[in-house]
Amino acid sequence: MSLITPFDPWKGKLCTCPQKHSLSAYAGCGHGCLYCYASSYIIKFFSPRPKKDFLDLLKKEIPKVPKGSIITISNSSDPYLPLEKKYKLTQGMLEILKDYDLKLLFVTRSVLILRDIDRIKECRNVVVSFTLTTLKKELAKKLEPAASSPHQRLKAMQALSKHVPVVCRFDPLIYPLNTEEITEVVGAIKEAGAKQVITSTYKVKPDNFKRMTKAFSEYKELWEDLYLKQGEKLGQYIYLPKNLRKELIEKVKQAALNKGLDFSSCREGLQELNTKNCDGSSFF
Repeated sequence: MSLITPFDPWKGKLCTCPQKHSLSAYAGCGHGCLYCYASSYIIKFFSPRPKKDFLDLLKKEIPKVPKGSIITISNSSDPYLPLEKKYKLTQGMLEILKDYDLKLLFVTRSVLILRDIDRIKECRNVVVSFTLTTLKKELAKKLEPAASSPHQRLKAMQALSKHVPVVCRFDPLIYPLNTEEITEVVGAIKEAGAKQVITSTYKVKPDNFKRMTKAFSEYKELWEDLYLKQGEKLGQYIYLPKNLRKELIEKVKQAALNKGLDFSSCREGLQELNTKNCDGSSFF
């Protein structure tokens, strides 16, 4: 099985990303995010493990990738899981990739990326995308129990933004858990040196909905009404009603523009609101 695969192989109608590839050193993810969608299609998702013979296989595959290709690292996992401290596969990946003419898009919630800042600077073309869901430490700990704290992520963004373009995914918008802090979150993202805010709303899958309603039982009835009764089924997900989604996303856009940041929504069917590509790749 190939390590480097096409992004969005199902060619979802709502995906507006440019053509790119996916690459991850690990299967599954250990951050434990309650809202995660990937747990519905990756076996033993919350028990992450390194991919067998990863670096040896990568050395064989990477010369076949066309020059200038975008490789996102990574979509359904995180390149800087706690496992990375032990296995150092992402670190080894960077040592290989720096010798190739490729565009590398890192997607992470972890400050462990700072360990590799010198290696990242050696790569020809890099954009780093951090995910930030809330500024509230206790809420973040409940939603993303093993991820770096919001404050740590903002500090890491600030450090990296001095060397490579940084964008931030304010994602997902979970009404009403984090939608009252839109202005504050976007302001913090700006101060951390990001160039773009990318946002999307929480999308329901059966397993993540079970986790969310168990952890936030006070919102169970509200979410059942908004998603299961009024919600919009798009592909394999249930979305918030479109009018509420658009209202929330427009609030993020306005806050971003007020701070001089570029903006995009992701897989929302609202690409007319975007000022740049929906993944940060405009900054390559």
